[in-house]
Amino acid sequence: MNYLIAFTIVMVFMLIGDWVSAATKAFIPSIFITAICFVIGFWTVLPKNIVAQASFNSSFIGIGISLLLVHLGTLMNFKELLAQWKAVCIALLGVCGTLIFTLIVGTFIYNWHTVVAAIPPLTGGLVAALLMTNGLKAAGITTLVALPVSMYIMHSMIGYPLTSLLLRKEGNRLVTEYNHGKDDPDSNVFKMIHQEKVDENNKKPVLNLPDQYQTPVFIIVRVALVALLSNWVAGLMNGVINANVICLIFGVIAHQLGFLEDSVLNKAGVFNWLMYGLLAYIFSQLSLTTPQVIGNIIIQIIVLIFLGIFGMFLASFALAKPFGMSKNMAFACSLTALFGFPADFVLTTEVCHSVANNKGEEEYLTANILPKMLVGGFATVSVASVIIASVFLKLL
Repeated sequence: MNYLIAFTIVMVFMLIGDWVSAATKAFIPSIFITAICFVIGFWTVLPKNIVAQASFNSSFIGIGISLLLVHLGTLMNFKELLAQWKAVCIALLGVCGTLIFTLIVGTFIYNWHTVVAAIPPLTGGLVAALLMTNGLKAAGITTLVALPVSMYIMHSMIGYPLTSLLLRKEGNRLVTEYNHGKDDPDSNVFKMIHQEKVDENNKKPVLNLPDQYQTPVFIIVRVALVALLSNWVAGLMNGVINANVICLIFGVIAHQLGFLEDSVLNKAGVFNWLMYGLLAYIFSQLSLTTPQVIGNIIIQIIVLIFLGIFGMFLASFALAKPFGMSKNMAFACSLTALFGFPADFVLTTEVCHSVANNKGEEEYLTANILPKMLVGGFATVSVASVIIASVFLKLL
């Protein structure tokens, strides 16, 4: 009975977020509202382990994230993935802007240890926050132990609506571009649409079995095999390339070879289940702090987040034109450092769906925005933030 109650509560929080997002046409992103529901719940009556009680434990997440990333690889082709080197550069240089600006200005306001403890979680995810927390404990700087996790929690809450706003502006620009160019044979829009149709017509499945064998479990088995191979290769490389990145790359390759269909987990009917589970697990991290802890350091957090985001803003806006990207898109790519996957996927798909007026526009928006956001998130959260945290531990 308890696990059903826990599951229902988690799903109700997801539902509230979805409905608010739908009612506001993604002006207020679903994950922002759901995160607020979880924070209020954890700070009042909810048990800290409610997400695990709802069956979304670490084992589920380990499986789910690998399968989801292989699935996301089926939403793009290899050419699109390779073309995202600009997004990687923008995202990483945006993080550099955060580092430089926060270190220079922040140390005039706060002491060195406070600034050093705050920067890694400000430029990445939970792993960076936990690394800094353990480092502060080991160094005996107990007064700052709560800062990294609190920073991680607060910067996401700010990052969600800000990124959604930027993506809406980019989406509106792309809708105009699509409608002006879709019927012009000389436009890049027309060529892109035509090329997608050619690729779709030329795509031949490797396992062209009769329909009675094309079952959901057959799809899931193939995705699991690609995920298993990805994690095995990551193990052979001793983590030189993050396993999540390899899952995405191998998903693209398997899709291009015809081993996996387009949007493969949607066809298997399990995509939303896995995505909700992963989001729930991410939101469960909001239980790591309390109102009292946040209240004692809220001013430090807000000031340092402002400095970090402003540094990111300066870097991304300065570099947008040289890298051939709009300023809104460049800033949004940099902001993926505040949350990473799956939030970058959810924010992007919500905005594309709400801004587009028809399926053609939505597909064009998704093709232009989603790869940049995904790759930017991996470059910052999965790679750069862990490296930054490792370096900053030595500066304590």
